[in-house]
Amino acid sequence: MKVATNNLSIHVEQQGSGDCALVFLHYWGGSSRTWRHVTKQLARDFHCLAIDHRGWGQSDAPADGYGLADLAADAEGVIQALGLRRYLLVGHSMGGKVAQLMASRRPEGLMGLVLVAPSPPQPMAMPQPARDIMAAAYNSRQAVEATLDHMLTARTLSGEDREFAIADSLGGAPAAKAAWPRATSLEDISATVSEIAVPVLVIAGELDRVDTPDLLRAELLSRVPQAVMVILPGTGHLSMLEAPDEVSQLIHQFCGQIFTPQA
Repeated sequence: MKVATNNLSIHVEQQGSGDCALVFLHYWGGSSRTWRHVTKQLARDFHCLAIDHRGWGQSDAPADGYGLADLAADAEGVIQALGLRRYLLVGHSMGGKVAQLMASRRPEGLMGLVLVAPSPPQPMAMPQPARDIMAAAYNSRQAVEATLDHMLTARTLSGEDREFAIADSLGGAPAAKAAWPRATSLEDISATVSEIAVPVLVIAGELDRVDTPDLLRAELLSRVPQAVMVILPGTGHLSMLEAPDEVSQLIHQFCGQIFTPQA
């Protein structure tokens, strides 16, 4: 499904039905299909919508405008266009930082927030040589495979999941690939996340090399007092692909505390 917002066409994968919606935001290098195992399970009880950020998947790719505020505005536009009245945001990594910004604005209808291996609100601390390496992480199949094996995963992905992840990362628009390591990851929203007023579940991978549980405790949980963190054993950064059953179950349980699922 295509949704027109901010003079762009944003692609949304939609499953399930009901008054309770879950809006999924993906990581830098991913797409809406990154969530497909999780949304397939949760769509039995909830209206699930997974968004392709601008420049990724099947959404339009403008020449610029890849800041947190731009990505948040696209998701907000989708929510408004589809008339979602009661919803929960689920953001992973980059999408998790976007979700934090959105939640800090206390939008009407937002019932809760799930942050899966989220990028914390402060600027990503990384020396310039490492940032240069990161900026080139999706320039070739070999580079994507190395990134998957040495940074993003702790468990072996299925052949299909691996190929989808590689294709999504390679298929990103050049401006979208460059924006996160060069600029967007350096944005600082640490002063605003204390405004988040809904229940927050943080799902961290025990073996995550990108956003470690210790980093999330220090930089996110310290600023969002109502946040509760669950750590998935033996799991890396891509927990929705490495441990989709566990992630789905945690989200479902969290939703059950907030609103009653569709019968």
